[in-house]
Amino acid sequence: MSSAARVLVVDDDPTVAEVVHSYLNRAGLHVTRAADGVTALDVARRTRPDLVVLDLMLPGMSGLDVCRRLREVRPDVAVVMLTALGEESDRIVGLETGADDYLVKPFSPRELVLRVQSVLRRAGTIPTADHLPRRLEAGDGLVVDRVARTAGRDGVHVTLTGREYDLLVHFMVHPGRAFTRAELMREVWGWVFGDTSTVTVHVRRLREKLETDPANPHRLVTVWGVGYRWEDAPAQDLDRASLSRVP
Repeated sequence: MSSAARVLVVDDDPTVAEVVHSYLNRAGLHVTRAADGVTALDVARRTRPDLVVLDLMLPGMSGLDVCRRLREVRPDVAVVMLTALGEESDRIVGLETGADDYLVKPFSPRELVLRVQSVLRRAGTIPTADHLPRRLEAGDGLVVDRVARTAGRDGVHVTLTGREYDLLVHFMVHPGRAFTRAELMREVWGWVFGDTSTVTVHVRRLREKLETDPANPHRLVTVWGVGYRWEDAPAQDLDRASLSRVP
């Protein structure tokens, strides 16, 4: 990960902001700060950060609203959300809004640094392994460029967050394999422990962007009692192929 990575810290608590700034700066990151949502959006436009550490409870404009606005203009920017709210529903709302990760206050500054570094590593260029092609393709027009970190379907760009992209690539390079949520959290997020509802939210968001009918997915399917599996050929295509061979 490059030391030039830019991080914007948005928190109205000056003590928290100073501690976070200090730890991230010592980790070799270039850090700027904002104390409210409006200022944060202005700073983000001017400095184009690679990642935003965003407090959920901000004066004036909430962290959720800031995240939504950021995603409208910078869909590629990574977001780590800070929240004093420990309820699962609050965390899920943050993830559905587009956060790549979250920490509940009070948190360990060292853990925050590790989470930020993990998100930045995954948002960077992924070296293409010799045995894997640069382009990953699915039979329904989905194409992923692993070097450019882009995805498209039938020639139309599909906007994905960094974590959504990582999850999609992981599924596509392991077609037909069923993964538990814990396995996906470990292999995609790099977490040994964590709330597996994070995985559930990201799978739902991927389906909304990739499936023709997200409520009845044919590509990213649920394996009941286990987790999820990527179908190299969607179930509906397999059905048609089987029918075509019936004498």
